[in-house]
Amino acid sequence: MNKAPIFAAAAVLLSLAACNQDKPEEVTSVSQDPQAEALKNAPKVELPPAIEWSVSMRCKDNSIVFADFYKGAKQVLVKETKDGPGHMLKAPNAGEAYVGEGGYKVTGTAKNATIEIPGKGARVCHG
Repeated sequence: MNKAPIFAAAAVLLSLAACNQDKPEEVTSVSQDPQAEALKNAPKVELPPAIEWSVSMRCKDNSIVFADFYKGAKQVLVKETKDGPGHMLKAPNAGEAYVGEGGYKVTGTAKNATIEIPGKGARVCHG
């Protein structure tokens, strides 16, 4: 049996292994997180509220207004058409009137509300 090819292969492997002496960076569960300090000092993140009620409301003038009331009772998204653009209204405190840019205002809840839309006046609506 000829052992020369086996020794030659071993010699080639050893010489190739000696070429790259740089060790790769090891990442383990016990390694320090390079962003640990930045994450510790980062401000708390508040998630946006979830939708609590998504309703279509029939108004006394026989029109329909669509509204998404968010948890926490501080935000409502009002739309005049189901797939149309919406206007986000916010209340400073839960239970107070929701107010938005341009004169939009909602007072009430997802069941009964007075909705003011610029150019169309106030409407009394029921969900």
